[in-house]
Order: sequence, then structure tokens, then C-alpha cells
Amino acid sequence: MIEVQNLSKKFIRNKTKKEKEEFYADKDISFTAQNGEIIGILGPNGAGKTTLLRMLAGILEPTTGSISFDELTYEHDEIAIKKSIAYLSGNTKLYDTFSAHEILKMCCNIYQVPKDIQDKRIKEIVELLKMSTFEHNKIANLSTGQTQRVNLARCLIHNPQYYILDEATTGLDIISSQIILNFIKEEKTASKTILYSTHYMEEAENICDRVIMINKGKIISTGTPEEIKVRTKTTNLRDAFFALTGSDTYEE
Repeated sequence: MIEVQNLSKKFIRNKTKKEKEEFYADKDISFTAQNGEIIGILGPNGAGKTTLLRMLAGILEPTTGSISFDELTYEHDEIAIKKSIAYLSGNTKLYDTFSAHEILKMCCNIYQVPKDIQDKRIKEIVELLKMSTFEHNKIANLSTGQTQRVNLARCLIHNPQYYILDEATTGLDIISSQIILNFIKEEKTASKTILYSTHYMEEAENICDRVIMINKGKIISTGTPEEIKVRTKTTNLRDAFFALTGSDTYEE
């Protein structure tokens, strides 16, 4: 279980050429994510989703608040937590002169996967994400969708318990998107905890058990997709977002 309590992140930005100001990318965010649950973190670009997930992944330090993974905290158990996390960002770069297989082999060594099971583990992941046709191709020669599948594959090599996925399908073709979404559903059945950030409301409605809607760094609604639609008297999450914010535009 992931438990987040009153999490906030403050930054300083230029207001004018001579004046700076403080602002919160996220403010007082609290929620829990159970094992075997897909939690959607939903909102438009600039809502605070990526900052939130970077704090959860231990990349950014919160200004205030707490994060725990089955009662482990970054303050006392950082290495143990990071060994159990898969963090995927939509803009993560891979070494373009390496092949997909070489990337996975390198990640096996980084995560100290026993050498006698490395080849078996790589083969399982290649089959799972349908990568056999480009496993030995250089990253530079892959399509965007193929590269993102390699990106996801390198997150799986150590069999993580927690998935923190940020815009995993943005810009992908329909085949690659569906492969990734099917994988997420399968990992749920293995009692993994999955946080899935997206601004594709329809996508989240199809795979998420619960959703957390964020706008301007604050939670504006939580619940199952159906609960939020009933609460806002709408038929889809996109219209629910409009109803909650009083806006008729949704910038993607």
C-alpha cells in the first residue's frame, strides 16, 4: 500500500525580470493506493501530476507531507523503496546506440538480478510486451511506440511491487498503447500497486479502479469513475472535469 499525507511541493519562479514568487505545484495531496489497485492521477498539462509522481518516486523531495510504502519511508528506507518501484516517465531517454536487449541486460546488472535468471527474465518481458521483432535493434532505429515499450520493459526487470507511470501512452500508436494498457491490467491481477497518470480521461475511465482528479496542484475529486460521474451528473470523466472546474476547455 502507498499512503500519501498532506504532500506539498513549493517552487520559486520569476514573476518579472526583477521579482520572484513562490508557488505550489502540489498542495496538501492525500490519498492511499492499495495492492491490486489501479489509481488514475488525472488532470491537464500543468496540473501537478508529474511533480506528484516525481515525489512519490523519490526524485523530488516534498516541501511538506509524508509518503510511505507499506510503512517504509524515504527518510529511513530509501534503497529498499527504490528497489521495489518501477518509475516510467513519458520523456525518459535511452542510450540510442544500445539495443533493447542490451538495455535490459544493463538494467539486470543495475538491479542485481541473479545472473543465472537474467536471460529467462529478459525473455519473459520481451514476450509480455511483444518486443521479439525488435529486441536486438538499436534504440535509434525504433519507433516511438517501440521505444516506449523498451522503456517500460527496463522498469520490469526487477519485478517491482509499485508502478508509478507518468503519461505512459502519450503520443503512441494504438497498438503500442493497447499493449501497455493490457500489461497494466495484468499486473493488477498480480496484486501490484499501480499509479497511472494521464490526461486521457477516456483511457483512465477504462482501466482505473479509482481516480484522483488534480487541477492547479490540488485534488478536486476522488472516487471510482462511476462515483465521480454520478456526483457531477455527467456521462464521462472529461465532462466531469469541466463540471468540477467550471471550465469548458481542457488543454492537453
